Amino acid sequence: MGYVVLHIEKAAGTDAAMSGHVERRITPANVITTLTYLNEELVEFPKGVTNRTEAIQHRLDNAGLERKIGKNQVRALRVMLSGSPEDMKRIRQAGQLDAWAKDSCGWLQKTFGKENVVSAVLHLDEKTPHIHATVVPITRGERRKAKLEREKNAQSGKRTYRTKKDRPRLCADDVMARDKLKAYQTTYAEAMAKYGLQRGVEGSEAKHISTQQYYREVFVRKNEMAEQIEAMIGQKETLTVDIAALQAQQRAAQTDCNIIDEQRRKKKEELEKAETELAQTRREIKTDKLKGVAVDATTKAVERIGALFHDPKPARYEKQIADLQGVIADKDKCIGQLQQEIKTMQAGHDKEVANLKQEAQQVTNYIKKCGKRVNISEDCSC
Repeated sequence: MGYVVLHIEKAAGTDAAMSGHVERRITPANVITTLTYLNEELVEFPKGVTNRTEAIQHRLDNAGLERKIGKNQVRALRVMLSGSPEDMKRIRQAGQLDAWAKDSCGWLQKTFGKENVVSAVLHLDEKTPHIHATVVPITRGERRKAKLEREKNAQSGKRTYRTKKDRPRLCADDVMARDKLKAYQTTYAEAMAKYGLQRGVEGSEAKHISTQQYYREVFVRKNEMAEQIEAMIGQKETLTVDIAALQAQQRAAQTDCNIIDEQRRKKKEELEKAETELAQTRREIKTDKLKGVAVDATTKAVERIGALFHDPKPARYEKQIADLQGVIADKDKCIGQLQQEIKTMQAGHDKEVANLKQEAQQVTNYIKKCGKRVNISEDCSC
């Protein structure tokens, strides 16, 4: 069950600013201008009266006031009637909005006097339907201050004079006495109970802000949001540049990775070729060793034969064998160096590839993170 909204405040002077707001000659920031045509004047103006300001003056001129109105005297009261936003939405969807507006006007006229309610406008071009009513505080009877003074003097035995009670007078203080303001809240809630609305918590410390203060705060919030949006747009542009740079780095890193992969492939081919050559060399060495054994056996046989015939050739054969063994030793040494070089080269390239892949992954993660931040900023188009 929602709550009634009833706010009453004194107007200054002719209250022209509020008239501009009520009649939409001044359009606030929260108004949906395409719905303004739905707004409705609930109180018919007297003949010859065309607007709220004239209606206030017409009532003052025809109220039968005997005293001159003071320069700073309150001529009108602003009354705003509504309910909790969700409940007003429910009332509107249920087709009860016209009945709610009629009963609200009935309460106004019963409470303040039909002649004193000079204007009541139903606004439907804002988020929550509400009524702006204007009450001229014409009352009768003894002034509240005079009554209090008389009661005080009566207690002290001091003589006082009682004024006539049926004389009409303009007095906002009497209409807005504290006990009366509480009674207004209670009686309006009783009139709105059939719409599922109840009185607010009595004695609550919540305070209502004036219409001017509300729109000032709306204006300030609007400017703050505009500044925030501008800053977010700047951040978005910066992030876009950063992302473009990171994407370029990613592409460069990917190119480097491709180059390294190609180099690795080539090195692998070279390694396989070297391993093939190594195996071939080992086979050749093995064959050469076998040949060496055969040569040794032949040499010994020749030496034995040469010894028999005193032939000098065995010495020449011995030198050739020594040379062949030196070649074989050199090949063994070269093969060992080649194996060590291949191992060192392979370890270096593996480390370089791992570093580049790690760097590329970090760049990719940062781009994803930046991309999420950009999406968030795009959604904040308040």
